[in-house]
Amino acid sequence: MRKLQHKRRYLFFAAAVIVVGALVLIAAERRLADHSNRLWQIVHEGCVPDQQQHGNPAPCAVVHIQDGVDRGYVVLKDLVGATQYLLLPTTFVSGIESPDLLLPNTQNYFAAAWRERGYVERAARRALPRDAISLAVNAMLNRSQSHLHIHMDCVRVDVQSTLQRLLGGIGDDWAVLPEPLAGHSYRARRILGENLSDSNPFVLLADGIPGARGAMGAQTLTVVGAQFGGEKLGFVALNARVDLATGTFIRGEELQDHSCAVARD
Repeated sequence: MRKLQHKRRYLFFAAAVIVVGALVLIAAERRLADHSNRLWQIVHEGCVPDQQQHGNPAPCAVVHIQDGVDRGYVVLKDLVGATQYLLLPTTFVSGIESPDLLLPNTQNYFAAAWRERGYVERAARRALPRDAISLAVNAMLNRSQSHLHIHMDCVRVDVQSTLQRLLGGIGDDWAVLPEPLAGHSYRARRILGENLSDSNPFVLLADGIPGARGAMGAQTLTVVGAQFGGEKLGFVALNARVDLATGTFIRGEELQDHSCAVARD
């Protein structure tokens, strides 16, 4: 009888441990989900209704919904760095992996981010040359938020210097750069034009690199302003791929400098 009672107590204790562990795991998953939705909550529950109801974009810097919420975007000051801003759609877009970004009539969010780069310049308290400004999107496999956000900020000084040195060899097709950026290998291609209104970097990536369209969630995408041949305005688009098998956890954001040292040179 005593052995039976001991066994029952043991089983009860083991079951209780399992239940408590499951509850802790569920709570942790809910906290993680809540955190990953934070940017979407700010846009959907804060900035957009504040703009619609009160004409005030707070807590965002601007809410652009003149063409409708489905094609709108907001600009939000990021908590990290003095000059970093984020551009986010006002309709839900999960991230770089979303097939909606590749549809013909989808808003060109990179073009919108470039138009709004003045927020970075005002935060830096000076006009910045185009090759000092960068727009970055991290891969789905290496990000904390589940709503598309383009990091708008200054480019790293060393990245700027390397790109200036390699600029003449960057063409209209994606090719691996002969030198690393921020310690990682990147593909690059040029985009000609003063702005990005005629070129969607998401589409250029999906269609320009074999296999990329089917694995967009593993891609990083960064765009840096450039001037080719001293006269032709344009951009350098940069891509790397996150590889879980080899432990390659690259972030497009790593090419940016949230202290904006280029503004102090």
